[in-house]
Amino acid sequence: MNININKDLKEYIENKVFPEYSKNELAHSVDHIKYVIGRSFKFASNLQNINYDIVYTVAAYHDIGHYVDPKKHEFISAKIASNDKYLKKFFSRKEINTIKEAIEDHRASSGHEPRSIYGKIVSTADRNISVKTCLKRSYLYLKEHRPELEESKIFEEAYKHVKAKFGTNGYAKFYFYDPEYENFLKNIRKLLENKKLFINAQRECIYDQKNSLPNLKYLK
Repeated sequence: MNININKDLKEYIENKVFPEYSKNELAHSVDHIKYVIGRSFKFASNLQNINYDIVYTVAAYHDIGHYVDPKKHEFISAKIASNDKYLKKFFSRKEINTIKEAIEDHRASSGHEPRSIYGKIVSTADRNISVKTCLKRSYLYLKEHRPELEESKIFEEAYKHVKAKFGTNGYAKFYFYDPEYENFLKNIRKLLENKKLFINAQRECIYDQKNSLPNLKYLK
């Protein structure tokens, strides 16, 4: 995969944008962003006439405003990107608007299809392909944003969320064929067939991570 990104753009994002993700909870950390960037390049590499600087920038900014308001983070993140004066060194006004719209459109629960190929790329790249990652991220999100919930209730709510998103007829959309994602869907849907098994698997996954994630402050 031969992908060339503007060196100055890449340096700016790595040094100035990536550190901003320390403000997010672990489910939306810079590790997640790098995962989405890698997956975005995978899908973009199979398409014609793609601007990889735009692909990279959309993926890099898509969750940057998550800590402000998770429920509106796609619009907050899009505004941060479109107002970033440094990006105007690399992109035209039209390209900045394309970046803004793609970030706005990336969320799985969005009620409309992304308006551009760049929105479809990042939206697809943003989906889980690992059952363990899915179990971990759904727990961490709730632990951070629903601190009033008891531990048992967190697992219950995580089950509901994952089922609504990835279960049969779930709202998560995928715009490119990917065997890894198809395998993930098969496995997560099988696990979702039994809530008790799902919760036990999630509990085991989370507590197995406790020692390997010293910053996992949420675990007691």
